[in-house]
Amino acid sequence: MKTENNEFLKILTKYQGILHKVSLVYFRNKSDREDILQEIIYQLWKSFPKLKNKDSIGSWIYSVSINTSLSRIKKKSLVEYRDTVPEISDGLSDLNKAVKDDISEHLLNAIHNLDDINKSVILLYLEEKSYDEIAAILGVSKSNVGVRINRAKKILKENLKYLNYGK
Repeated sequence: MKTENNEFLKILTKYQGILHKVSLVYFRNKSDREDILQEIIYQLWKSFPKLKNKDSIGSWIYSVSINTSLSRIKKKSLVEYRDTVPEISDGLSDLNKAVKDDISEHLLNAIHNLDDINKSVILLYLEEKSYDEIAAILGVSKSNVGVRINRAKKILKENLKYLNYGK
């Protein structure tokens, strides 16, 4: 049991970024993000002993994270919106950082306005997952993934057009 606990903690540490990305896409309020992170970790812990294919851990984590988030949204019928995006610190000049923050905030807001399945598709697409991986994580066909990506990109482009980001 202790070995299983250690293995789970190592996996959780390695893939914690996925949990934060998913929570950021679905929940704008900090306390809601903290709550969903705990719920995701609990769901991962519950299902970890049943995980058969240790080669697809990232896909499993995405799947559990997205499904847990969608369940929370449906259960509470609550979607709150964030006013800002967390700071991005990568050594850019102040002007470049401000522009990058502005673009990131507008993109995140545009993603928040997508329906839940398109949020999931775009999140996984931006993570450079293949169509096959996205289909497996979301439980849809590969062709459906392609259609949804194109529709979501069109919606995002339209929503960002007024900012001249989506020419």
